[in-house]
Amino acid sequence: MSNLEQTLSIIKPDAVERNLTEEIKKIFNKNSLNIKDSKKLHVTKDEAAEFYRVHQSKPFYNDLCAYLSSGPIVVMILEGENAISTYRKLMGATDPKDAEENTIRKLYGLSIDKNSVHGSDSLENAKKEINFFFKN
Repeated sequence: MSNLEQTLSIIKPDAVERNLTEEIKKIFNKNSLNIKDSKKLHVTKDEAAEFYRVHQSKPFYNDLCAYLSSGPIVVMILEGENAISTYRKLMGATDPKDAEENTIRKLYGLSIDKNSVHGSDSLENAKKEINFFFKN
């Protein structure tokens, strides 16, 4: 039984600034995550606030919004078998210090805030997040 899923990936401003987009895309390809769509854009603070609305009540919310809107990002739709859990494993822990070896955040993350990538955490959020950036 195939479990083909789609998930959203964001390469955050710190990684885009350091020209890591192609390196990160290679990791996706090596792990059978196909890039179905991709675009580079610069979100406004309002768009970032809307995107991260789920975290509104958390103390890091404003910093998160300021950071996501601080420079260009690359958003992608990744598709593959169990894409959500596969990508979450590849990303590693939110804090790069706690991330497992060879995960994207261990390799490239600078800090808990500048951790290079975002990925959807559930099928429901993947749908919402993909629609946020890739409205049909």
